[in-house]
Amino acid sequence: MAEKRIYLSSPTMHGEEQEFIKEAFDTNWVAPLGPNVNAFEKELADYVGIDHASALSSGTAAIHLALKILGVGEGDVVFVPSLTFSATCNPIMYEKAVPVFIDSERDTWNMDPAALALAFEKYTPKAVIVVHLYGTPARLDEIMEICASHQVLLIEDAAESLSSTYKGRQTGTFGKIGIYSFNGNKIITTSGGGMLVAREEAFTQKATFLATQARDQARHYQHSQIGYNYRMSNIVAGIGRGQLLHLEEHKALKKAIYSKYKEAFSDISEISLNPLNKDGDANCWLSCMCIDPACGVTPGQVMDALEAENIECRPIWKPMHLQPVFEGYDFITQDGSVKDHGNTESVSAEIFEHGLCLPSDIKNTDADMDRIIGIVRRCFGR
Repeated sequence: MAEKRIYLSSPTMHGEEQEFIKEAFDTNWVAPLGPNVNAFEKELADYVGIDHASALSSGTAAIHLALKILGVGEGDVVFVPSLTFSATCNPIMYEKAVPVFIDSERDTWNMDPAALALAFEKYTPKAVIVVHLYGTPARLDEIMEICASHQVLLIEDAAESLSSTYKGRQTGTFGKIGIYSFNGNKIITTSGGGMLVAREEAFTQKATFLATQARDQARHYQHSQIGYNYRMSNIVAGIGRGQLLHLEEHKALKKAIYSKYKEAFSDISEISLNPLNKDGDANCWLSCMCIDPACGVTPGQVMDALEAENIECRPIWKPMHLQPVFEGYDFITQDGSVKDHGNTESVSAEIFEHGLCLPSDIKNTDADMDRIIGIVRRCFGR
């Protein structure tokens, strides 16, 4: 009989979600929008400490609308980390704008402020998107200072970092606009969904307007702008409300998983876990590891060993500057611009080549964690 399946990061339901969904059914609020949407926006905004929120169909939709709201259009340059999921970058292409990819720094794996500063010497971007990779806050003070000195607006992709803080303040609340994701593998989920947050109400009002097909205030169906079907449904928002009640609990469990791995591999010098920002409190959404290539063990071998035992794991995000779809777009490193598409001489490419994501499901038992750790240790002859 096959061993129990262990997942990378699967949804964890608690019961309150069903209560909010039942209320929606009982009151026949199964159509788009409704009381759960309004309440979820307020509760999420209150949790992160920001004034305004707009509940949307996905984090990707939130990034797209953030770009629209800040006036990014055809030909405009947008700086974005190379080491991220493609959903961060795809909306740039929706608007026919030009992505310029920024390398990572080793201390957090996030956007390198030194490379960002060099990029400003070459381009005048319309906006900068910063990402808090795997839930670890980026070096926001330096990044924000650079953006402010050039009077360029910052969009904060906190899709993976809801509940993470930087110097005591929630990620997603530093940029002009912040976005969150509630995809099925995130720290809380609505099965699919996202949120756009801002301190300026005009931004969230514009997001809500565009997300509901940009329908003008008229008795008839009138549209003066192109709109989108990006609004969150009342049923989905009910799931989110129930999940939000357990966010701190989920965060504590994620952090415990990271700590367990760190202790378990502390005697294997060839293994290093993804670094945490010393000025922040990461939610440890995914625990990741890098392997010293000199030891002869590859991430592929570790992933194969885990998968052979019915344990899900994943590679690190493949950097955007190495993706075929983004061939020809510029990539800026701390040492200057790397012109050749496919060039692996960069921090982000190094992390991708030598790293993997470990199972980080909060339902993992002690026995599950011991099983995972034992398999990894055996790969290193321990």
